[in-house]
Amino acid sequence: MSAFPDRDTVAAKIASMQEQDQAFLKLIFENPAQDDALLEGLCLYLDIASEGRFLNTLKLERNGEWIGDNAPPRLQIRLMEVARSSQHPAFAAFRTGLSRSGGLERAYPKAAV
Repeated sequence: MSAFPDRDTVAAKIASMQEQDQAFLKLIFENPAQDDALLEGLCLYLDIASEGRFLNTLKLERNGEWIGDNAPPRLQIRLMEVARSSQHPAFAAFRTGLSRSGGLERAYPKAAV
């Protein structure tokens, strides 16, 4: 029996990013037990994007920004680790959007000195 959601389903939802896919991803964000499936799906999505003949950096940036805006604080560091796991332009574009969202800064604000 496979876990739900599996990484293929998550990768497909991130790639599509339609309104119903966004709602699906928000439900996954709410359940800490599904964090691993989410991150594995994100890795698969970025791997597929990096192997494609055409690199849609704008879409990768928008997806990174949306995920950074909507993901809970507990996921922000792990999302950035995934985004930094490769130097490929697909990962860099996703990382740009993720950084632009400011999710990591909201989750872990800088200490006042």
